[in-house]
Amino acid sequence: MDPPPAAVVAALGGSDAERGYPASIGSAALRDAFAGWIDHRFGVTISPDHLGACIGTKEFVASTPHLLRLRTPQRDTVLYPAVSYPTYAMGATLAGCRAVPVPPRADGALDLSAIDADDAERSLLLWSNSPSNPTGALDDLDAVVAWGREHDVPVFSDECYAEFTWDGPPATALQHGLDGVVAVHSLSKRSNLAGVRVGCYAGDPELVVYLQEVRKHMGMMVPGPAQAAAVAALSDDAHVAEQRDRYWTRLERMADVLGRWSGRSIPLPSGGFYLWFDVGDGWDFAERLMAAGGALVSPGDFYGPDGHRHVRVAVVQPDDRIELVAARLRSGDQP
Repeated sequence: MDPPPAAVVAALGGSDAERGYPASIGSAALRDAFAGWIDHRFGVTISPDHLGACIGTKEFVASTPHLLRLRTPQRDTVLYPAVSYPTYAMGATLAGCRAVPVPPRADGALDLSAIDADDAERSLLLWSNSPSNPTGALDDLDAVVAWGREHDVPVFSDECYAEFTWDGPPATALQHGLDGVVAVHSLSKRSNLAGVRVGCYAGDPELVVYLQEVRKHMGMMVPGPAQAAAVAALSDDAHVAEQRDRYWTRLERMADVLGRWSGRSIPLPSGGFYLWFDVGDGWDFAERLMAAGGALVSPGDFYGPDGHRHVRVAVVQPDDRIELVAARLRSGDQP
């Protein structure tokens, strides 16, 4: 990924927060910063008391089904997008739960009508991911929240790519009320801080406070210096705007490069920084692209069997590397 802002790196190295144990829920400064960011980015006012820190959001996704199973042992099912990164399903498996995929509609949003009534009654939670990794589709968050409330199923909305929403303004499930909803956010994508591991979960007071209380016994603590860096990152929007421009330029360029090489029309995503497109056989395309251009892309079945015809292309390499791939492909044969 691209480098984070210098002020964020300076905060990481100069916080003097490395000597003591950090609060597992996050420092007051961090929770205030996340709450303030949610307010100015999405127009949602939330109390810092109803927000907690997590060590990046991947661990939160993986551990939450286990913790909710302790709270509601009679439920044993996790609903998640059928085409998605693997941790949603793995979190269910680690908790001894049934992982039940929800297929997409034609527009990429969750097809809630496809959820079996028995699965809904047994569900601990429903995961939404908008913008989606890998598809870039935007979910119908209003419909997802309404479905969760109708079926008494908590909705956990993974919104880590929200800053990179191309079709309309960034959205959060919290805009539809806090009851039964927890939104999950991360600085890994927004501020190029994947190695620092800082995220947050916010929303329904009962769910958030429960998770805060249980997680503190598991040592789920974001290191103090990382929290200080996150505060600095959340106080600055300029670097996010620059990154948005960078990713959009790369998406357009890479779609053009791969479209010319493959003879396909490659769609741009509604959000995120991945190209996701149908190639017939994801593994075959990935192998030929690696041989011809030296570029590694992900076969779509990494994200569930329904993705086997696709590939995911992440435009996280510097522009000169993308141009190197373009030059290599220009000099080669058509696939």
